[in-house]
Amino acid sequence: MNAERDQPAAAAPPLLELRQVTKRFETGPADAPAILRGVDLELRAGESLAIVGPSGSGKSTLLNIIGALAPPSSGRVLLEGTDLAGLSADRLAQVRNRELGFVFQAHHLLPQCTALENVLVPTLVRAGAGERARARQRALELLGQVGLASLTEQRPARLSGGECQRVAVVRALINRPKLLLADEPTGALDSRTADALGELLARLNRDERFALITVTHSLRLARRMGSVLELCEGRLHPYQARPGGE
Repeated sequence: MNAERDQPAAAAPPLLELRQVTKRFETGPADAPAILRGVDLELRAGESLAIVGPSGSGKSTLLNIIGALAPPSSGRVLLEGTDLAGLSADRLAQVRNRELGFVFQAHHLLPQCTALENVLVPTLVRAGAGERARARQRALELLGQVGLASLTEQRPARLSGGECQRVAVVRALINRPKLLLADEPTGALDSRTADALGELLARLNRDERFALITVTHSLRLARRMGSVLELCEGRLHPYQARPGGE
């Protein structure tokens, strides 16, 4: 027997690591407890995670810290081993544009732009006709994958809420991010449209192999993810289903 071949393959290194992340709000009372209290987390490429918890528990705050939209009060956020706190403002902007994707409850589409133009907004910093052509081709392919091939020239006012949110998902993926962060992506949708969007996110996560973190109140959406954690009293815990839950 070959001893080396019989050894289990080493686990892939984490794409994202949180190490003792704590967040206190400077505007609150001095003795107010931290909203995040030593949060630890690891996520690898292609994995999906839902974070649930009561309103005000800090879920969106945690997602903003992961996405380099807000700094932690203490602790470390590492993307592929790089501590985001050590990056310059310009480099952080590049990370947010090229390595992270964001989907929010409100789609934030530009009303004066078509669906295709909205998708291409994150690519506008690129130079060169070749790169722009490749970005346009990817945008058209992704819009086709999410069922919007016939609506690429429509403006948001002519699209349904679910269609606008699908455009927002494609926009978040246009630069091939390593990590997609979705904050209540189905919160403004009816149940049928929310289910369809949840299925879409899960499928794209498998097909595109980005890591996915979804903050949600919806257990139907959460259960589409590979794992579910609950943020409670400032810390992440394995989710425990409750009697009578969704």
